[in-house]
Amino acid sequence: MTAHVIADDAEALAVAASLAEEFRAGASARDAERRLPRQELDRLSASGLLAVTVPAGHGGADVGAPTLAEIFRLLASADASLSQIPQSHFAYVNVIRRQGTDEQRKFFFAELLAGRRFGNAQSEAGTKHVQDIRTRLHPGPAGSYVLDGVKHYSTGALFADWIPVLARAEDDKLHVAYVPSNAPGLTVIDDWDGLGQRTTASGTVRLEGVEVPADRVLPHHLTFEGPQLHGAVAQLLHAAIDAGIAGGALAEAAEFVRTKSRPWFESGVETAAEDPLLIQRFGELAIQVRASEALLREAARAVEAARTDLTDDSAAEASIAVAAVKVSAAQAAVEVASALFEVSGTRSALNSLNLHRHWRDARTHTLHDPTRWKIQHIGRYVLNGTRPPRHGLL
Repeated sequence: MTAHVIADDAEALAVAASLAEEFRAGASARDAERRLPRQELDRLSASGLLAVTVPAGHGGADVGAPTLAEIFRLLASADASLSQIPQSHFAYVNVIRRQGTDEQRKFFFAELLAGRRFGNAQSEAGTKHVQDIRTRLHPGPAGSYVLDGVKHYSTGALFADWIPVLARAEDDKLHVAYVPSNAPGLTVIDDWDGLGQRTTASGTVRLEGVEVPADRVLPHHLTFEGPQLHGAVAQLLHAAIDAGIAGGALAEAAEFVRTKSRPWFESGVETAAEDPLLIQRFGELAIQVRASEALLREAARAVEAARTDLTDDSAAEASIAVAAVKVSAAQAAVEVASALFEVSGTRSALNSLNLHRHWRDARTHTLHDPTRWKIQHIGRYVLNGTRPPRHGLL
């Protein structure tokens, strides 16, 4: 694959806005038919957007956190499934930036600039909790490794060139193995049947005796031994997706009310858009959307500030700012996507219109990790100065 190389933040945002409009046109049909967005992902790869965090020294744009968050918000406002697919891609680019050797960075950054995609194989079902990783890296021949395990919720794996796999070595320390998608013993199963984000193909990955060279394994456990932004960046992108869903649902609700809804007979107005009660409700919803977008920008700035001066304090500030927007954006996505029906009227509930995809996407995506724990960490930080834990989900 040949990919365009994006030069800077401004070009990245322009490309993202253009692609979002392109993807918006077919988003509802893809969801309704569960038509996987292979062509759209190829367009995303060819555009160069998936390589925008490659460092400048390796030929990339090395865009800032505010730009990356806005890219995801724009894409999610058009298609929440499509925007979710590369979220882990960028998380595992960050692992290479932080833990890769010079040779590993040189190799993988060249892959990214050529348009290659990372998937993910991290979560496991049926374990004690989300960080109970049972997939194992066993010693193999000539210093290599052998992977065995089963992964679930593997968003992006079906479309990936490389699948980063979270696994524990014999010493129980966490590593990431970057496995080519055609590796013998690796099977990606399209068995995702979630009510929302239908086209993410977040199914199962099976690893049976998969051989991995030593230079494709990175010590992820070191990421969390000092101040880090791994979790903050990953969660920032999740928040951007939620904010995008909220904004997209609000825009579609407004268009529906302007063009299709009838006014309630008691309102005394000619069109639904003139109904003062609907106007009031749209104002309330718009405030929620604007608040989540403002908090997203603030959190992205905090992440960028910590990136330039990474300390325990700056990392904590970034994580708390991201936690705040994740709570706000998750609430906005679910409420606005639900209120779409409230303001639009009975006709909006027709299955054929597929307006419920916004709520289904919001309800599904906001389940990734509980916001109630983010509120706890915010409260502890504000009240007692307790820094949030370094576990990758803050």
